[in-house]
Amino acid sequence: MGSLERSKKKTQVWKKAVIHFSLCFVMGFFTGFAPAGKASLFSNFETTPSTISKSQIPPHPSENSTYTPNSLADKALVNSQVQAPSPSKSQEAEPENRSLSETEEEVTPKGLVIVVTPVMTKDRYKNVLLRRMANTLRLVPPPLLWIVVEKHSEADVNSSSTMLRKTGLMYRRIVFKENFTSLEAELDHQRNLALRHIEHHKLSGIVHFAGLNNIYDLDFFDEIRDIEVFGTWPMALLSANRKRVIVEGPVCESSQVLGWHLRKINNETETETKPPVHISSFAFNSSILWDPERWGRPSSVEGTKQDSIKYVKQVVLEDDTKLKGLPAQDCSKVMLWRLNFPTRTRFST
Repeated sequence: MGSLERSKKKTQVWKKAVIHFSLCFVMGFFTGFAPAGKASLFSNFETTPSTISKSQIPPHPSENSTYTPNSLADKALVNSQVQAPSPSKSQEAEPENRSLSETEEEVTPKGLVIVVTPVMTKDRYKNVLLRRMANTLRLVPPPLLWIVVEKHSEADVNSSSTMLRKTGLMYRRIVFKENFTSLEAELDHQRNLALRHIEHHKLSGIVHFAGLNNIYDLDFFDEIRDIEVFGTWPMALLSANRKRVIVEGPVCESSQVLGWHLRKINNETETETKPPVHISSFAFNSSILWDPERWGRPSSVEGTKQDSIKYVKQVVLEDDTKLKGLPAQDCSKVMLWRLNFPTRTRFST
């Protein structure tokens, strides 16, 4: 009898072990089919809307639209932001104030600078000087429009256009076919073509005539953006074959132009009541071309359409009170240099 009871107990132990193993196997088998990233049944009760701060809510696409997390990535973003600890009020206010100040600085618009560069036909260094000017203008903060005027040539059309496209600048290239025997007549024709283009399209900005042999301080372009009507500044003239420097420009008190002077390097001064102002030493508001009445000019002047550059020079020189001296302190800082090459090597602009 004793042996029979012991065998029955062993059989019951094996049955319990087999049943326990089978249950564990079945549970493990079905657990493997469950999704690994599924949220817990009690995850919805961990946070409430009252515990979510404003800084944790995802940004809206616009003020009047509602942000709805549709994709899995959006839902994961919402979950991660909800579970993050809410920042204190001081930490929350600092980024808001910083973003407001940064936005105000970015929103402040800058005036358009329109740089007009005539390219002389017989200048054998024109391609090199065009690249140098392009490299200078690329360093100027936008907006800036570069208008290049040159004679049409089958040999140069591809090289000039390709070079201008590669600069990354906003530019317009104007070509002409007329022939000129006088250098000054050709340059005035090129400037007139640029001014007519500006007037026709009503390009609003500050116009500056930049010769290819000009050398600039980059602060120059920031200064001329503040011009309302007309502006002028000192310009240093350097000659490649002469050991002297001449500074031409206005005599100012603050930004008011009182007169003109030529100052040589040996401090000798030559004064004139109305000296000829170099074409690169002044700039003007382009609206004077199509809206002269705004600046107190007659609406129709004979010859204006045919010779715009002559009209601009006349307006600039006739009344010094409308000129603004740059820089605004006392017009003493030189920001523009003009290098004259020997005439036997190249023409002067």
